[in-house]
Amino acid sequence: MKILVTGGAGYIGTHTLIALDESGYDFVVYDNLCNSSKESLERVSSIIGKDIEFEQGDIRERKSLERVFEKYKIDAVIHFAGLKAVGESVQEPIKYFDNNVNGTLVLLDVMKKYNCKKIVFSSSATVYGDPHTTPIEEDFPLSATNPYGRSKLFIEEILRDVYKSDKDFQIVLLRYFNPVGAHSSGTIGEDPNGIPNNLMPFIAQTAVGKRDYLSVFGGDYDTADGTGVRDYIHVVDLALGHVKALKKIKEIKEPLTVNLGTGIGYSVLDMIKSFEKASNKKIPYKIVERRAGDIAKCFANPSYAKEMLDWESVKTIEQMCEDSWKWQSDNPNGYAII
Repeated sequence: MKILVTGGAGYIGTHTLIALDESGYDFVVYDNLCNSSKESLERVSSIIGKDIEFEQGDIRERKSLERVFEKYKIDAVIHFAGLKAVGESVQEPIKYFDNNVNGTLVLLDVMKKYNCKKIVFSSSATVYGDPHTTPIEEDFPLSATNPYGRSKLFIEEILRDVYKSDKDFQIVLLRYFNPVGAHSSGTIGEDPNGIPNNLMPFIAQTAVGKRDYLSVFGGDYDTADGTGVRDYIHVVDLALGHVKALKKIKEIKEPLTVNLGTGIGYSVLDMIKSFEKASNKKIPYKIVERRAGDIAKCFANPSYAKEMLDWESVKTIEQMCEDSWKWQSDNPNGYAII
C-alpha cells in the first residue's frame, strides 16, 4: 500500500512517518515547506534508516499533484497539509480558506481522477466550537469560533458530500486535540516558524532562554485556576492513531469520525508546573488578554477511538513534558543549521 502523506514534513507528519515505517507501510511525502523544513525529513530518515521519497509542492497545484499520482501509483492519502494557527486565521481568513479548503478540493479531484479513494483527514477539535459540556463526544453539535476551525469543518462536510456522490470513497476523519511532545530520541519535534501559536513550544522556548517569558492568554476563564483547559496528547500516540485509521479504512462503509485525545484536561498553569519539573527550569509567565477565538475548556471522550480503532493514548503528561524538553534543549534553534 503506497501512502501519500501531504504535509508530511510537519510536526505531526514526521512522527506519523516513523509510525508508518514501523508498521511496514510505503509512503511518499508531499509538502510545500511553508511551515516545515526538509531537515525534519533528513532526521526521520536517520531514525528509520532509509531514504524518504519526497516531492515538494503545494496541494493547490493540480499539475504537481498529478505528477505525484502518476509517478507513485498512490493507494491512500493521509492529509495533514494545511495552515493551522488560530490567531493568524482570525487575521487572515481568506488565506486559510484558500489554502485549507481550496487545497483539499484540488487534492480530492486529483484523487478521484487516479481512482485513489482512501483518505485519512487531519481534522481538529476546533470543529466543536465552544462545547456545551465536556468531555466532548463525536456526536456533539458542530460549529467553529475561528476561521481555522471553520476550514476544518468545511472540509469535513466536503468529504461527506464526496462520499455521498461516490460510495467507493473510504474516509476517516480524525478530530484531534492538542498535540505536544516529541520523539523520545530528541531528534524531531515541533519547530514553528516565528512566534509559536501553540502552548508547548512557547513554554519550551521560554525554558531554553529564547523568550523572556510565556504569555498566558486569559486568566479569567471559568476553570479551576482561570486559565484555559485543553486535552494535551503526545504526538507519538497521535501518530499511531493514523496507522490504526489506515488499518481500519478498508473495512468502513461510510465516513468514520473519531476523537483522538486522552480524556484528561490540563490547564495552562498545570502544563507550566509539569514542564518546570521535567526541565528543572523556572518558567516566567504573564497573564495577558484572551486571544480571539479561544474557549475555556476542551477535552475529549476518547472511548469511541478505543472501540472503533483499538487505539488509546498511553503517554503521560510527564512524558509529554520530558520529551518536549529533550527536543528543545538538544535543538534550541529547532531544525535551523547554525
